Amino acid sequence: MRVIDATGAEVGTVTAVRSGDPNAVVAQEPSDGDGVLAGKVPHTEEGDEPAVPADLAARLLRTGYLRLTGDRSGPDCYVEADQISEVTADAVRLAVPGTTLAVGTA
Repeated sequence: MRVIDATGAEVGTVTAVRSGDPNAVVAQEPSDGDGVLAGKVPHTEEGDEPAVPADLAARLLRTGYLRLTGDRSGPDCYVEADQISEVTADAVRLAVPGTTLAVGTA
């Protein structure tokens, strides 16, 4: 599905949809890796989704997101659920410019 930003520009195509989980972890994992949060915070260096810094990943997991692939080479972008203005039969319309989307780290 096409994604169109608030300026009317096409910014990419939806490649994944993730519903939000209000109970998702919001704190970073302890540095020793054996703490109570082990395995619950995404590790972007290991390919976990979403491929963004841990604090943003936790927010995206709580609120839900779309992963986009654009026409350019490079990492995917992520749309937070509250950045979506409208979903129609052929497109997702955003309430923000494409330049404000979170860019993946991989």
